Amino acid sequence: MTLPGIDWSQPWLAPYRADGEAAMQAMAQGDGSVAAALQRIRQTSAPDFVGQGALPAGQAYEAHIFRTRTVPTRDNLHDFFNGLVWLAFPQAKRRLNALQAGEIARDGVGATRGPLRDALTLFDENGALLDAPPALWRALVARDWHTLFVGERGLWRDARLVLFGHALLEKLATPRKPITAHLLLLPAQGETGAAALDDARVAAALDPLRLGRKPFVPLPVLGVPGWCADNEAAQFYDDPQVFRPLAGRGIPGA
Repeated sequence: MTLPGIDWSQPWLAPYRADGEAAMQAMAQGDGSVAAALQRIRQTSAPDFVGQGALPAGQAYEAHIFRTRTVPTRDNLHDFFNGLVWLAFPQAKRRLNALQAGEIARDGVGATRGPLRDALTLFDENGALLDAPPALWRALVARDWHTLFVGERGLWRDARLVLFGHALLEKLATPRKPITAHLLLLPAQGETGAAALDDARVAAALDPLRLGRKPFVPLPVLGVPGWCADNEAAQFYDDPQVFRPLAGRGIPGA
């Protein structure tokens, strides 16, 4: 099994680089499948990784993970990144899975997921976490992109952004300006900027009542200083199709 090339020097891959390179080395040494490679490097806190064939026909994926404590894994980049997030955030991923499984047990699998499952899936696939000074949080929540990325650009030296969503990581294998994360507002972050982006803190913040209200803020990730060479020019942000204002407001910084 050979995955598409991954540029591990990209800043958004820093939290996953060590495990990712180890897994790819395991595949190169003959472990073959993504599941086998992830299983070889997993820690005891992570679930077991098994081939996709272990998922019975008609069985809901999240319910199966919850019941068996194993993660069916396909040989593709999407599931590879999913496995890396499981390794980095096992408590948060287990919390997401438990909430998904609880909703499935209660309502079954229908044509629509419902607000909580929608929010859980959105974060699992496309979520991100940010530890940043208060001024950056205020600008972000206001969609004041000019202040966020130009006026207060220097404050990004004191910020830390972690991409959690495995579909988001997959999309960034081919970086494009419109790629946007859904940033989870952890309790009090929008006011204080305080956040420890450790696994236990993230898991504790996954409260179903808050998630059902979708406490997310969009963040075009290639706008982050140091994440794209083109954003050194302030004109990079003069693109309302990507850096969209809040409804009813003019373009921030215009």
